[in-house]
Amino acid sequence: MTLTADTLRTRLADVVDPTLEKDIVSLGLINDIAIDDDTVRISLAFNSPYAPTEMTIGNRIREVISDLDEDLEIDLRAHAGEAQGFDEEILPRVKNVIAVTSGKGGVGKTTVAANLAAGLEKMGARVGILDSDIHGPNVPRILPIEDEPGVTPNDELVPPRSDGVRVMSMGFLTRNQDDPAILRGPMVNNIMTQFLQEVEWGLLDYLIVDLPPGTGDASLNLLQMMPVTGAVIVTTPQQMAVDDTKKGLRMFQEHDTPILGIVENMSTFQCPSCDDEHDLFGRDGGSSISDEYDVELLAKLPLHPDFGADDAEIPLVKDEESPVQPAIQELVETVADRIGTVNRKRVGEATGVETAESVPLEADQ
Repeated sequence: MTLTADTLRTRLADVVDPTLEKDIVSLGLINDIAIDDDTVRISLAFNSPYAPTEMTIGNRIREVISDLDEDLEIDLRAHAGEAQGFDEEILPRVKNVIAVTSGKGGVGKTTVAANLAAGLEKMGARVGILDSDIHGPNVPRILPIEDEPGVTPNDELVPPRSDGVRVMSMGFLTRNQDDPAILRGPMVNNIMTQFLQEVEWGLLDYLIVDLPPGTGDASLNLLQMMPVTGAVIVTTPQQMAVDDTKKGLRMFQEHDTPILGIVENMSTFQCPSCDDEHDLFGRDGGSSISDEYDVELLAKLPLHPDFGADDAEIPLVKDEESPVQPAIQELVETVADRIGTVNRKRVGEATGVETAESVPLEADQ
């Protein structure tokens, strides 16, 4: 019997999204099916390259097709646009904007943001990072760059690269690394507008935005100017950091921005000599936020000398010899998966399907 698109679509209704707990057909994740001679071409409404669950769903689709006809070639493509609920006007060549923020400074937010960018690039994604921490632009310290930004004929800035990651930072605009950025609200807003609208990012799967700590103008401006796919909020176990983190979380909540989850940084001190762990800043601060606001605790990262190594030539997520690398790699994969969940839920909502209530993407009021 010759396989038809209708028959295959029916069979694909048996493939269930393991996170949203609905089948991929009713969720609207199948854009189109075409069968041409010995090749099956399927367009999927996926918008999160290298998200582990989406790769699992892709493999399940391949299994279904192979069970029907093992001689068929399989060509899976991904496309998600306005019809699937995605904004195509603002930064149309950027698929996902991930905000990394914290309630207060000194919690390792930039370390998390830079390693998230490098980790996604390591997985194969096209990644850029915007260092919008105007007063403390430290991304170039973690993602070292030798080149200066370029300029297009249209006077757009072209970000230099750090081992594949495109980087734009306020640090490029100061003469000396230690010069202070003395800027007031309107000037900060203007710089943020330039970074977002006058930079030639190219095609990106993920744009990581390292926001200044707190709930100031730069953060509010970002939320008002562009569709943020989701926010990663970094804290330490200290009560002061936890209290400030809650304020930042509520700001994203008020702007209907999905909360991808909490990263508890400096969770314990991991001794490099004996590998014992010690609580230096209290414990379970991230867990308390997770429980109170019903958001996911993405990771608990240790305090370890590798995080502050001045002679590091690569970010920790790419240092296979570091004992903390696996924890960071797991965080990157978890964030990619959460982005996939946000996007597939958006497609389902555009299709009119209610998804699993057990998958919170926004903090409870």
